[in-house]
Amino acid sequence: MVSRTLCIAQESDADKLLSTDDFALLVGMMLDQQFPMEHAFRGPWKLADRMGGFDIHKIAAADPEEFEELAATPPAIHRYGRSMGRRVQELARFIVENYDGTTAALWTEGDPDGKEILKRLKKLPGFGDQKARIFLALLGKQRGLTANGWREAAGAYGEDGSRRSVADVTDAESLTQVREFKKQAKAAAKAK
Repeated sequence: MVSRTLCIAQESDADKLLSTDDFALLVGMMLDQQFPMEHAFRGPWKLADRMGGFDIHKIAAADPEEFEELAATPPAIHRYGRSMGRRVQELARFIVENYDGTTAALWTEGDPDGKEILKRLKKLPGFGDQKARIFLALLGKQRGLTANGWREAAGAYGEDGSRRSVADVTDAESLTQVREFKKQAKAAAKAK
């Protein structure tokens, strides 16, 4: 399913992990809140480095206090390292319990359409409607997802050529364009 190396974390080792490990990409998306995007997507790589690999089963089974400490150790995986460490574990447990540890099953099991994938993503711990739509757009735009109706289900994030979210970040220039879009959207919302 990987179509090419992602360029979201803007760091080659972190982007390589995001490109080859579906759970790492999902974790990066979950961490992408109240924290610079590229740093959020480096979180899985930091964990992998500290754990000697990025194994969803090891993460799910880890001692919660030890895992929180691992997540909070500087440089932490997020501004709120401990609480995000808990969320990463919740997410790992959810995927293990509901999809036998196979993250891609979220968008492949039973040949789901875009609407169904969106529904599944919204059930994930730490994923609301907007985050689920952005991740769906990321799968479609950069990971080769061809499920019927994925663009419609992703809403504006699925628009071809848009620069609204992580789904549109393919290099340093597009990251700057996405940042500018978000800045303008915030300013417009404030003005209302």
